[in-house]
Amino acid sequence: MSMMCRSPQFRIAACLMLLVPFVAGRAQSSAPAGAAAAEQNQNAGDQPDPLKRQPSDKERRAQQKQLQKEIMGETYKKWLDVDVRWIITPDEAKAFKTLSNNEERDQFIEQFWQRRNPNPDSEENDFKEEHYRRIAYANEHFPAGKPGWMTDRGHIYIAYGPPDEKEEHPSGGSYDRPLNEGGGTTSTYPFELWTYRYLEGIGNNINIEFVDTCMCGDFHMTLDRSEKDALAHVSGAGQTLYEQMGMSTRQQRFQGSGIESLGNGPMGAMENAKQFDRISDAAKLMAPPPVKFKDMEQYLVTHKVLTGPVFPFDVRTDYVKVTNDTILVPVTVQIRNRDVTYQDKNGVSRGPVNILGRVTTISGRIAQTFEDTVDNPYPTELRDAKMQTSEIYWKALPLRPGTYRLDVVIKDVNNPDHVGVYSRSMTVPKYDDDQIGASSLILADKMEKVPSKQIGAGSFVIANTYIRPRLSDAPAIPVSFKRDQKLNFWMQVYNLGIDEKSRQNQATIEYQIVNLADNKSILDTSEKSGAISPNSDQLTLEKSLPLASLQPGKYQVTIKVNDEINKQQLAQSAPFTVE
Repeated sequence: MSMMCRSPQFRIAACLMLLVPFVAGRAQSSAPAGAAAAEQNQNAGDQPDPLKRQPSDKERRAQQKQLQKEIMGETYKKWLDVDVRWIITPDEAKAFKTLSNNEERDQFIEQFWQRRNPNPDSEENDFKEEHYRRIAYANEHFPAGKPGWMTDRGHIYIAYGPPDEKEEHPSGGSYDRPLNEGGGTTSTYPFELWTYRYLEGIGNNINIEFVDTCMCGDFHMTLDRSEKDALAHVSGAGQTLYEQMGMSTRQQRFQGSGIESLGNGPMGAMENAKQFDRISDAAKLMAPPPVKFKDMEQYLVTHKVLTGPVFPFDVRTDYVKVTNDTILVPVTVQIRNRDVTYQDKNGVSRGPVNILGRVTTISGRIAQTFEDTVDNPYPTELRDAKMQTSEIYWKALPLRPGTYRLDVVIKDVNNPDHVGVYSRSMTVPKYDDDQIGASSLILADKMEKVPSKQIGAGSFVIANTYIRPRLSDAPAIPVSFKRDQKLNFWMQVYNLGIDEKSRQNQATIEYQIVNLADNKSILDTSEKSGAISPNSDQLTLEKSLPLASLQPGKYQVTIKVNDEINKQQLAQSAPFTVE
């Protein structure tokens, strides 16, 4: 018996006998459980399915936000948060975030770069290329435990380009303070001083200081020039000039309420007065100028599609030298009265038109903004005569030589859907000292001298002359005059040679008007520069010609200047028609 129990066959049979009651028990215990489950399922049929429950408004908004974030993807997020972080406006960023699909985002990005393209007609975009070059430079030269584009130096470099001057103290150390910082010798943290000789819309000689107080390579922008002083809180060390002379104490550095802790010094009062200027400059560096016509700005920011009737208008730009670094750019806008919506009230017709203009640099920064309202009311009975005339708006903008983009939006106040948009590139010329140059040749319907108190002030005033440009109805059409009017033309000549012995210029100016139908000269005359202004290297040429003797047709006026001292020549021409 014991041998049978030990056999394999016996052990297998015994195990099977032991399993029988266990399996039976499992079956018995599972029966009521299955019945209970069936009963629960029957009861659950009377309850709403939690998976089919309608989400609340709050949950729906959260789901949409999460879905939009997922759809937006890393590529578009990087473009918004990294690529254009320092140049995109708040309105543009807000508009981009509301887009619902990638097709709209791609179109927005394309328009974003095109709006900043200094030459919209070109396939290449100099602004975009320059922008990504600056990002690459910032990442290479300004990293500090984070990418260079995220640092303050990277921000300023990307927004404004390389400074005109840079003072670097990469290791800090001994520093002789200038008198405007208190004088004396101290030791500093690493710091840099960037100087921009001129920034459009901000001013001249803009100084930006960066200091690395953590000694970790992270230079942050500061308005407090005393922040770089490593010995500011070390007793008896790094004294200012007045502290050395016993005229001030270190404690007095920290008793003021200004943004700096320079203490008393030879130029203390003057420097304290400049603190507001530094705050203002910093605000301008970081923020665009305010816009009065916010409803019109959308056409500049997002290039909103015009939905109403087209509002046509004409724009002309001219260039007049002020200094080597500043060029006056008069922008003339012509609006035909027949295109304006007028409303009559109490026998007076009014048709106000809002104008918003913006000039941006090649880096996309706003250089100039102008906004105004053109409104010239007139008696209602003169409506028919008024419809044959135009309103002229004029704004003179000081700009540095370079390439810019000019955008102008006009809006019919009495018909809000009546909007017109103009976008063009413009190149402000540079006048080199060793090269003869000239301003724009302006053909005007009105030109006269102004009183001394109005020199250089008011619309259509350049220097001491009131000159209202004549505009054509289209870029390819010459300006038009009637036979009972005068042809006025104005031009300045720059950098004429001066004879060393006589101290006088020696140039010949030729004036010519040609009939373009047969190329015959109608006018051909000349004069010497000495008869205009013999001791100046700059001439202003102003001429008026009655048109009664000219037959209707197309003509061209040309001014040639022959500088006999520098052996240089130039010529300017402008076509016009006589009706």
